[in-house]
Amino acid sequence: MSRPVLDESRIHPAVRARIATHHADIVQEVQAAVARNAVVVVGMGLNPMPKKARAALDAARVPYTYLEYGNYFNEWRRRNALKMWTGWPTFPMVFVKGTLVGGASDVQALIASGELKTLLA
Repeated sequence: MSRPVLDESRIHPAVRARIATHHADIVQEVQAAVARNAVVVVGMGLNPMPKKARAALDAARVPYTYLEYGNYFNEWRRRNALKMWTGWPTFPMVFVKGTLVGGASDVQALIASGELKTLLA
């Protein structure tokens, strides 16, 4: 899979560092959680989809780590850094064994098909 990302040579040197460090703390926090935990759900408040993903994992008795960053009214810039890092446009972001598997409907499908158990084995 490839997606268009602006080549670094097309970014003026004066702004490269700003881009590279844009809310790097949140990306590093998620990377650390993903490295330490088999299942990580990254969500936001007031959004029903992270709740659906968590409910599906709870019903399947799959332990997970939940990270929540703001809601519709705050922390959108920090969440945007996660979207830029992953390329995933919405929340939640669900990671299984270090791999982004999608959002709530995607994790529900993995549970229903039995593939989530395979991924966790």
